[in-house]
Amino acid sequence: MSARASIIPVFVPHLGCPNDCVFCNQRRISGSLAPASPQDVTGAIERALRLPSPGSKRQLAFYGGSFTAIPDSEQEALLGAALPYLERGDIGSIRLSTRPDAIDGAVLARLKRYGVETVELGAQSMSDRVLALSGRGHTAQDVENASRAVKAAGFRLVLQMMTGLPGSDDESDVETARKIASLGPDGVRVYPTVIVRDTVLYDLWKAGRYSEHTVEDAVRVCARIVPVFNAAGIPIIRMGLNPTEDLSGGDAAGGAYHPALGELVRARIMRGRAEAMLEGAVPGSEITLRVNPRLTSQLVGQHGTNRTYLTEKFGLKSLKIVPDNAVETLTRED
Repeated sequence: MSARASIIPVFVPHLGCPNDCVFCNQRRISGSLAPASPQDVTGAIERALRLPSPGSKRQLAFYGGSFTAIPDSEQEALLGAALPYLERGDIGSIRLSTRPDAIDGAVLARLKRYGVETVELGAQSMSDRVLALSGRGHTAQDVENASRAVKAAGFRLVLQMMTGLPGSDDESDVETARKIASLGPDGVRVYPTVIVRDTVLYDLWKAGRYSEHTVEDAVRVCARIVPVFNAAGIPIIRMGLNPTEDLSGGDAAGGAYHPALGELVRARIMRGRAEAMLEGAVPGSEITLRVNPRLTSQLVGQHGTNRTYLTEKFGLKSLKIVPDNAVETLTRED
């Protein structure tokens, strides 16, 4: 079974968040309308335990909100509900998401007592200007300080970043990726900006004060960001918001929402490799690209878009794409 099958998600929309970022409506993004309770935690775990074993240790994941910014007693109630299952081995670990400015020594000590293994920080940008325009309420220095503290305390660190925020551009987004990579996280999530209804960003967009970060914009910049993390050996856990019925049903009013965004980005990266390989091709040529079978769909592109693009750009008579197990990535034959 997939790794996703071992995740037990509990959503805590806006729980503990001291302000509303311009892009954020956690209830619409998560599809959850009410903050989680200890009973929700035990219920989610019990339901998961009734399912067939996923083949790996189950992990309880608190998504959304700013977990460590809620009152201490509420943190302990939620974590305490999970602790017996952790001690019995019914679940293997706990992860949670929070803000960089909601981390300190006391917080990390509490999380350690309750067996939390992974802390995800919503960095979003490493540009103070972009953070201010987005209403984040913290600075890039807060991200650096919190990241170092989390790692020093022995937790696994995951950092989240966004592209296309107000005031950002491709260069600032790539620079954010470089700075995040320099902090040495154990994983990252990349979330291109989606315009969600009932947010400040939606109002700014409708008023013409924010230019939409389209799917094409996101694919273009993420094709530059992915190699940054790959070169640093940092896994990209997710690219793009997880599709939900609400987002697909209209709550995502604009922006870079696509259920297969990661695949589009990987296809764009492969297109770039093919372009470099086809440089100097004589117009009217018949060329064959041999590709490792696991990369065939990425090279062809959704609905053959990469093949069409490359054929037209280089004026080829034909472009054949042949899966070949003997090829590590990509080779060219004229």
